[in-house]
Amino acid sequence: MAPMATTLKAEPTQNAVVAAMGRTTSGKILKVRQYPEFDSLEEERLYRKQHLAAAFRIFADRGFDEGVAGHISVRDPILTDHFWLNPLSQHFSQICVSDLILVNEDGEVVIGDEPINAAAFAIHSEIHKTRPDVHAACHAHSVYGKAFSVFGRELDMMTQDSLRFYKDHSVYTQFGGIVLDREEGKRIAKALGGGKAVILQNHGLLTVGQSVDEAAFWFISLDKTCHAQLLADAASAGSGHKKILIDDAEAAFSYEQVGKPEKGWLAFQGYYDEQLAKSNGNFLK
Repeated sequence: MAPMATTLKAEPTQNAVVAAMGRTTSGKILKVRQYPEFDSLEEERLYRKQHLAAAFRIFADRGFDEGVAGHISVRDPILTDHFWLNPLSQHFSQICVSDLILVNEDGEVVIGDEPINAAAFAIHSEIHKTRPDVHAACHAHSVYGKAFSVFGRELDMMTQDSLRFYKDHSVYTQFGGIVLDREEGKRIAKALGGGKAVILQNHGLLTVGQSVDEAAFWFISLDKTCHAQLLADAASAGSGHKKILIDDAEAAFSYEQVGKPEKGWLAFQGYYDEQLAKSNGNFLK
C-alpha cells in the first residue's frame, strides 16, 4: 500500500507542497515562506545577486572551495540570455554582491572588472541555453562528491534525503579533462537532461534549480548524500550486512514532499539567514 499524506489534507497548497502544517487553535492559517514577488525586474535582479553571493559564502563554510575551482551561476531576469558568475580568483568566503560578474552568451563580460572561469562559462552557458526552466547551476569540487564520482554510478535510494534525487539525477560517464570546450559543456547538459543533478565521473557534482537557493541546497544535500553512501557502502563491505533500499512506491511518494523546487528553495533559507546574521550582511555590499 502506497503512503498517504493525510496530515496535509486541510493545508493550503502553498503549505502542502512543502509538507508544512500551519493552523492555530483559532483556525488561523499560518503560511510558510516562499519565493517573493517583486515590483520590478530590477528588484528581482538584486535579490538573485544577493542570494548568489550568500551561496558562495555558504559553500565556503562547508569546505566546497578548492583554489579557483568551482562556480555558481544565476540567470539575469532582465537580460535572460546573460548570467552572473563569480570572479575567477576570488575566494568564495570573500564574495560580495558588487564582485559578481555578468556575462553574455558569448562569454563576454558585460558588468564587472575581473575574468571568469573558462570552464564555468563552457558548462553554465550550455545548461542555461538548453534548460530555460533552470535559473541557477552549481558546481564545486566537494570532497564527498569527488569521492563518489569515481564509481560512475547513480545514488542508491537508501535514505530519506537521497529521495530528493529519486529519478531526478544522472551520471556523466566520461572524463574530458578541464571543461574548456563548449562541446563538452553541451555533452554535460545532455547528460543532465531534465534532472536536478548530474554526477560528473572522476570530477564532482553539478546541480541546477529554478532559483540559486534551490540549486545550492540540492548541492549541499547531494554532497551529504554521497558521504552517507560512501559510509554505508564501506560498512556493508566490512560487516557483510546488506543495505536495505527504499522501494519505488515509497520513494516516489517521498520525492513529492522533499524533491520539488519549492522545498529546495525553502530548505536554503535557514542557511541564508545564518549567513546574514554571522556576517552582519557583509556579502550584501
